[in-house]
Amino acid sequence: MEYRRLGSSGMYVSEISYGNWITHGSQVEADAAVKCVRTAYDLGITTFDTADVYAATKAESVLGRALKGIKRESYELFTKVYWPTGSGKNDRGLSRKHIIESCNASLKRLNTDHIDLYQMHRFDYETPLEESLSAFDDLIRAGKVHYIGFSEWNAKQIADALRIQDAKGYTRFVSSQPQYSALWRVIETEVVPLSKREGIGQIVWSPMAQGVLTGKYLPGKKPPVGSRATDKKSGADMISRWMRDDVLSAVQNLAPIARDLDLTMGQLSIAWVLQNSNVSSAIMGATKPAQVKENVKASGVKLSADVMHAIDKALGNIPTTDPKETKSPNPRA
Repeated sequence: MEYRRLGSSGMYVSEISYGNWITHGSQVEADAAVKCVRTAYDLGITTFDTADVYAATKAESVLGRALKGIKRESYELFTKVYWPTGSGKNDRGLSRKHIIESCNASLKRLNTDHIDLYQMHRFDYETPLEESLSAFDDLIRAGKVHYIGFSEWNAKQIADALRIQDAKGYTRFVSSQPQYSALWRVIETEVVPLSKREGIGQIVWSPMAQGVLTGKYLPGKKPPVGSRATDKKSGADMISRWMRDDVLSAVQNLAPIARDLDLTMGQLSIAWVLQNSNVSSAIMGATKPAQVKENVKASGVKLSADVMHAIDKALGNIPTTDPKETKSPNPRA
């Protein structure tokens, strides 16, 4: 495993991190989840990402139990706030009330006294941005949070927040958590250049495009039984955008490239996002330890310019690149 600095901060993260968005508390039983986390840690993954909303708060609890007994200073723990975590009118969004209450609840579920990186899970159009940033800064000053970031913000939203942080003397963002893969490149034209200038590192989710880039979904064939594309609890709606024959055919063009490099298609897809120097870490999920063991082999892989060009040629005009695709749905709708 190799390690990278998180943006311009002094904290290092494993360049492949372990995330439990869909798996823990829903798709995978607790003891299997613990085995995956322990395997990840044993293989050098020190960065673990979750969120209060995952599996209706259960994912944080499972991760907290899985990390119990491991020296706290030896890993980096990330979580997020924004989406509804209850039925109350204030159990969502980025109000000061919800941020502070949600942070305290996350600390209890994760069985820790601090969060290494606390992230705004989306942009809140209803709460004044300064209110949200002030609450995050207070959590840092209270010692409950070490660093702060955001997920799925566009360039204007990021720039607006940085201006407020600088004007008020608040602690600055060091991370962005966007979706990023060879099929979904919407951060490249605006978010990445801004982030490079401002010392913000990307912690990218879905580097394998919900599993599409593993090549297991074939054009003209039904999805494998038990796969994400067949399970509504496992993100079937999100993966549906790629379940088209033209996309799946283009993805199969990557198979010979992976073979020539002695990589699986999944390893190739993770290695591809890690070639972007602004990416601090790529998040992977797993339902079994064998998947963790396979995916970590993408760490340290260097792809030549010729290989990167061959990947672009293989995918053609299939990848989505429009920065306007970065959106924050209203959690109160």
